[in-house]
Amino acid sequence: MLIWWWWVAVVVMVVQGGGEVTYDGRSLIIDGQHKILFSGSIHYPRSTPQMWSSLIAKGKEGGLNVIQTYVFWNLHELQPGQYDFSGRYDLVKFIKEIQAQGLYAALRIGPFIESEWTYGGFPFWLHDIPGIVYRSDNEPFKFYMQNFTAKIVNLMKSEGLYASQGGPIILSQIENEYQNVEAAFGEKGPSYVRWAAKMAVELETGVPWVMCKQTDAPDPVINTCNGMRCGETFTGPNSPNKPSMWTENWTSFYQVYGGEPYIRSAQDIAFHVTLFIAKNGSYVNYYMYHGGTNFGRTASAYVITSYYDQAPLDEYGLKRQPKWGHLKELHAAINLSSTTLLQGVQTNFSLGQFQEAYVFQDATKGCVAFLVNNDGRENATVQFRNLTFQLFPKSISILPDCETEIFNTAKVNTEYNERTITTSQTFSAIDGWEEFKDDIPNFLDTSLKSNTLLEHMNTTKDKSDYLWYTLSFQHNASCNEPVLHVESLGHVAHAFVNNIYAGAAQGNHDVKGFTMEIPIKLNDGMNNISILSVMVGLPDSGAFLERRFTGLKKVEIRCGEMELYNLTNYEWGYQVGLLGEKIEIHTEKELGNSEWSKIDLSTKQPLTWYKTEFDAPIGNDPIALNLSTMGKGEAWVNGQSIGRFWVSFLTSHGNSSQTMYHVPGSFLKPFGNVLVLLEEFKGDPVQITLDTISVTNSHEPISHYHTL
Repeated sequence: MLIWWWWVAVVVMVVQGGGEVTYDGRSLIIDGQHKILFSGSIHYPRSTPQMWSSLIAKGKEGGLNVIQTYVFWNLHELQPGQYDFSGRYDLVKFIKEIQAQGLYAALRIGPFIESEWTYGGFPFWLHDIPGIVYRSDNEPFKFYMQNFTAKIVNLMKSEGLYASQGGPIILSQIENEYQNVEAAFGEKGPSYVRWAAKMAVELETGVPWVMCKQTDAPDPVINTCNGMRCGETFTGPNSPNKPSMWTENWTSFYQVYGGEPYIRSAQDIAFHVTLFIAKNGSYVNYYMYHGGTNFGRTASAYVITSYYDQAPLDEYGLKRQPKWGHLKELHAAINLSSTTLLQGVQTNFSLGQFQEAYVFQDATKGCVAFLVNNDGRENATVQFRNLTFQLFPKSISILPDCETEIFNTAKVNTEYNERTITTSQTFSAIDGWEEFKDDIPNFLDTSLKSNTLLEHMNTTKDKSDYLWYTLSFQHNASCNEPVLHVESLGHVAHAFVNNIYAGAAQGNHDVKGFTMEIPIKLNDGMNNISILSVMVGLPDSGAFLERRFTGLKKVEIRCGEMELYNLTNYEWGYQVGLLGEKIEIHTEKELGNSEWSKIDLSTKQPLTWYKTEFDAPIGNDPIALNLSTMGKGEAWVNGQSIGRFWVSFLTSHGNSSQTMYHVPGSFLKPFGNVLVLLEEFKGDPVQITLDTISVTNSHEPISHYHTL
């Protein structure tokens, strides 16, 4: 063990910026040198500029030499030709921070990214381009896609950020997992792939382009693997002259409202990374290395605000052990042998029914071996080069000299840690709160009218999660127990009858659409129906995204089994968004508005805004709001949205998918911070708390293994 730690200590990765980047069948070649590269995804808008330096430094400390990020089209091109690269969207600043810390960068331009990001990263104005078909050999789409791709490439060039210019960017990506939908477009799918590759290459970045999960990626674009087990599932490059690259190794998985977190062990990740390297892989990217926060309304349909919190660096940027430390040791072990791995000849042979060896031998007699036990239940004793080795279940041992084991993927030497939450402030003083009850519009209040139920997204243009459907109708029939029947392809619906809340219903991530049936009371004569349709993020994937229908599709009033009124084709009035959104009640200019009143918890009603003030906690620990007593809505601190919350959506085990909501330190002032909550149901703001987050070592043993 002393020898092992001495080896780790002397492995120092130095990344030099600049130089030509090419490739062959073994690896990327940077400034004339073959490289084994470990990369980590850190998305600049899912954190803050104040966090970037620390996140990148922790990645470097953990053995990364590349930071990978998507480029987020809908953040940057707000309208055609109108761009924003400020604040959290400052891509140039982010890339320069990577460069300042001596790391490489991989830029996944897309510009379709999916990424559990609303609308897959597309700006919604694309929807209104005449004749457009997304991600197809379609001239309107190709025009805007090429414009944005060229904009990003030229921006990077103007700052000298490509490696060919002395910068850190060694890779670019065009499109994203297109093969998942390619067949849906018929002959226009493959032709689009060829066009996208040609368009990207002709931008002359001086570095290679990749297409992930795209076996028909045209030369010279490299096809790469995404998934959890690319050492087992990747069919390999589509040319012997291309290297084997893994652009997304999922360190956990994204979480949706109503879903439990996915826990992927450090041992499982290490096993599959090592297997990929043993099979001649030369580039592994962890997706995510730091997930961060889906601030504002950026998460896609049903995706929670916290993103990949189980990554090696958690949502707050804290090391999640043993995942971070175990992978650090793995990187060090592989880097010790990188010369032999890149120059040696690989052989593979059996050591038993479920055991095998991958051996790399170079001309100077350097030798590296990977001893693999694919049996997930039993230890294995194997003979290799007249030596005996004990292999843990589902594990790989690394022998940098083909004799001495320095790392086993199932053996954890890193001490475990656990998150500690400390309450810093309560908000129980009722006189510290104010409220604003939103309006319930009726048909006569609306200016947009239609004789049919309009599609939600095309009506709101993604300016709000909320769309009011309203109508007035004459009730003269006889029915003792009328029921409002609503069928929706949205995510939530709230129903009001004659301005009285009747109830709500919701869908879930796995089933498209839901039905609401609520007993109601009708007046003789004129009645007003107001239904608030809610989208919790737009869809982020699938073919023909531009054709997707959301919102209400049928509204009826029933009396027993009999249809009393089919209201679907009545004249409806529409209002986009809530009144509080329209007057920007969460912003500084409206916070002192006289429409705020003292909170009255005895008359809690849906669609209420709450406001209070708090001082920032002392110290540097990350900060979060514990919203466990709230229902559903959105939260702002000093006018900046920290994301949607949906605490009332419980998992099958009766838990909230997310109760803690990250408040970045850069959002805060020392004193007098303003918190605004929009509550759709009847959550209790008085019981929430402001907490600090830290990690402490747990009582797990320092050295042990797990079966996987």
